[in-house]
Formats: sequence, structure tokens, C-alpha cells
Amino acid sequence: MAAERLPSIAEDLLTRLPASPDAYPQKIDVNSWMVLFIQFDAGAYRLASFLDDRLLGPATKGGWLAVDRVAEAARLVTNARPVHFIFHTGHVGSTLVSRLLDETGDVLSLREPLPLRTFADAHDVLGQPDSLLSNAQFDLILATFMRLWGRGYDATRSVIVKATSSAGRLVLPILAASEGSRAIYMNLRAEPYLATLLAGQNSPVDLRGHGPERMRRLQSRIAAPVAPLHTLSIGELAAMSWLVESWTQRDAVQRFAGRIIALDFDQFLSAVADNMGRILTHFGLPDDGRYLAAVGRSPVLARYSKAPEYAYTPNVRAEVLRDSRRHNSEEIRKGMDWLELRARSDHAVAEIVDGAA
Repeated sequence: MAAERLPSIAEDLLTRLPASPDAYPQKIDVNSWMVLFIQFDAGAYRLASFLDDRLLGPATKGGWLAVDRVAEAARLVTNARPVHFIFHTGHVGSTLVSRLLDETGDVLSLREPLPLRTFADAHDVLGQPDSLLSNAQFDLILATFMRLWGRGYDATRSVIVKATSSAGRLVLPILAASEGSRAIYMNLRAEPYLATLLAGQNSPVDLRGHGPERMRRLQSRIAAPVAPLHTLSIGELAAMSWLVESWTQRDAVQRFAGRIIALDFDQFLSAVADNMGRILTHFGLPDDGRYLAAVGRSPVLARYSKAPEYAYTPNVRAEVLRDSRRHNSEEIRKGMDWLELRARSDHAVAEIVDGAA
């Protein structure tokens, strides 16, 4: 990538920043207090499944700018659009919904912007001795990025940020800081969630990678000690992940009733048009009858949303789940037993498990 060798490109992007999302803030480094901007455009946003380091390559043009300069330029953003969010527990159709929203022509979708992960990690330790940021510095960067994310193109009526699953723990501070933002929170019931995750080839690595942070969140909520992370089977680890993220979802829906709605992915697939109509209304987007009449036949529903070059229909998904239930039955059972054991010893856990049944 040529970004760091071309400071003039960074200065040009800084000039264009207040008026155009073509100057995209791809990452923030809280150690150096710098933001990396890259050249982007509407077509690139639409193609991107992930706005993380997979965007970067030898042909990428951009450069680093100091946070203070970025914050000053962000205050000059005019005609900001509402910024709404899709939060989710992972592998529950959030990218599919984001791509269906693209088809309205009214939305600029930001799928998994990398700074959200940085903000989540930073927020975890705010107020602690090892925090690199003060509360004021965290508030500054979050407000700055909310302004930057609010830039749109001529046809943009709303910007919809699809978070990574691990950034779901930011839902409370984000909605508290941005009163105009709304969100949907996507999930599945425990058993289909376990079947889904255990079907994925990379799921063990993903679950273990997020395991320490999720275990800390779980242990902070319950009095009884939890078995060490390294002793959990992959099915139990998936169950622990579902519980922690479902707990976050429940807290958000209760605290911000009316501004956030919970959406079960299986229920979504059973009535795509009705649920997309509900989402459009929730986000204040036009209730387009022609769009809703056609959305159930959208080609998006026949592709794998994170890699649209691959076919992946609801029928294919159902077959994948059937195979997973056959091949991973023992680990699914272990995970469900782990949840049942926790529910018997903790009333709050029982409410989440029973509420999702």
C-alpha cells in the first residue's frame, strides 16, 4: 500500500473530507493518535463485505492524519445523514440484510468498519489504569467517526453501519451518545446458533479468538465461577458466546425500547418482505411498495452475502444446518447442556435461555 509514502494524498483527502465519503477513514491508531484515510467511492462501498484491512493492497491510495486535524475537519461536515446500525451475534444474516438495504437505493452501507473494533477494545478499559484513552478522548473519536460515517452521496437518505459481532458490546455507548441513531439486533435461538457456528470451518479459530473477551464479560455478570476457557469444548464455547451476546442484545432492547428491535434470522427468512418493511419503517426509510413486492425474489437471497460470487440460498442454508446437526450432534448437545446448567444456577441466565426458546 502506498498510503504512508504519499502525504500529499492525505492532505487532499483531508480537504475533501467534509463533503464526500470518498475520503474513507479506514482505521484509527490510538497509540499514534492517527487516522488512516483511503480513496474510496460509491461502487467500492457497495462491493465491500468488510471495511477492514482486506481493503488494503498495493494500489490503495491514502495516508495518515492526526486525530485532532480529522476531528476539526469532521466538524465541518454538512448535510449529515442519520446513522443507524445493524448489530448481531455473528452468522445470523446481518450482511444479507445490509445488502438487501443496498437495493433500496436510499442507503449507504458500511459493513464492518474496522474502527468499531478499536473503539470496543478501548471502551472495555476506560477508567482503568491500563487505558490509553481518557473518557474525553474516547468521546472525541466516537463523535468524530459518527460525523464521518454520516456523510453520504446525493441519493443517500441514511447510512447503515453493520458492525462486527464482537463490536455488539458498543451498542449501549453508541446509542447513548447518538440520540438520533436506531438499530436492529439480529440473533438466532441457541440450538440453530450452535448448529450454524459448528458448521463453519473457521468457527473454532473465531470462537477461541473472541473467547477471552466474552468470558470476561460473562464472569462480570454472574456470581458463580465459570469453568476456565481452555476446558470448554467447542460446543460449550459456542454456547458461551451465544449467551454473552444474547445478554448484550437483551440489555440494549430493554434500555432503548423503541430505538432498537430484535430480529431472529429464521423468522426473517420466513417472511422477508414483511421484515424488510419493518426494518425500513424502523430506520425511517421510504416504504416502497415496488421494492417490497420484489425483495423476496432478490438475487441477493441466492448468494453468500459475504462472498457474493458463491451461491447460497435459504434451501442450501437449511441443508447445511441439517448436516451440522448430524455431524456435530455431540457438541451441540454439550453446548445446550452447558446453557441448561448455567440457567439452573442463575436466574438471569434462565430468563435469556427461556426467552429465546
